[in-house]
Amino acid sequence: MAEYEVLSPLARPFSRRALLGSLAAMTAASAARPARAQENNLFPIMADDGAPIANYRLPSELSPADLPGLLWHGPATADVVMFEFFDYNCPYCRKAAGDLDALVAKDKNLRLGLADNAVLGLGSFLAARVKQAVLRLYGPEKAYQFHKQLFAHRGANDGMSALALAKATGLDAAKIEESANSELIGGVVKRHVQLAADLGFAASPSFALSSIGVLGYPGPKSMARMVAASRKCDAPVCG
Repeated sequence: MAEYEVLSPLARPFSRRALLGSLAAMTAASAARPARAQENNLFPIMADDGAPIANYRLPSELSPADLPGLLWHGPATADVVMFEFFDYNCPYCRKAAGDLDALVAKDKNLRLGLADNAVLGLGSFLAARVKQAVLRLYGPEKAYQFHKQLFAHRGANDGMSALALAKATGLDAAKIEESANSELIGGVVKRHVQLAADLGFAASPSFALSSIGVLGYPGPKSMARMVAASRKCDAPVCG
């Protein structure tokens, strides 16, 4: 079973209007920082197509590792830990999911922490809640397989399609739905989204590696270079 921090109960369940308002506010908050980040890139990180990638130092008091409901993939004893903040309806996140899966499979000393920055609409938020329920009920191995299946799903991801996928893969959709609708699970996803905003992660996906925030997906070769550099000099670029 996945470990969950018990959060204080919300004052009341999300209404659709309140939920959408909360997502809009968090998106607006996260959009306030990228311009400053792009003007002050700490490292010359280049995407696979040669474009510069915005990056900046993350505030030391905010750690993704402290989030409840992180989905971990890779060995606990890894010497490099990377965090991805993503949305299940983001096409770049879909591409990154397969590449990162291959990278972790190849690099036996890399650990990936997956956080739900579910800001691309109500469907994204509800799909994230279903994934969190799978994590809580079935543990990280099955939740990671479900995570990959969500990205393999054709069309938009939302609560109903995520529950249908869970049922099709042999999981108990009724128990998952009950858990996904709980205030605990809603609070966990909201906390992920809020931390993404606090970290300035307006782009989807965004990454945290060696205390550096990286906005957007630079491609598999660039990601592998950053991991190798982090292992060598504790920074996404050495030299």
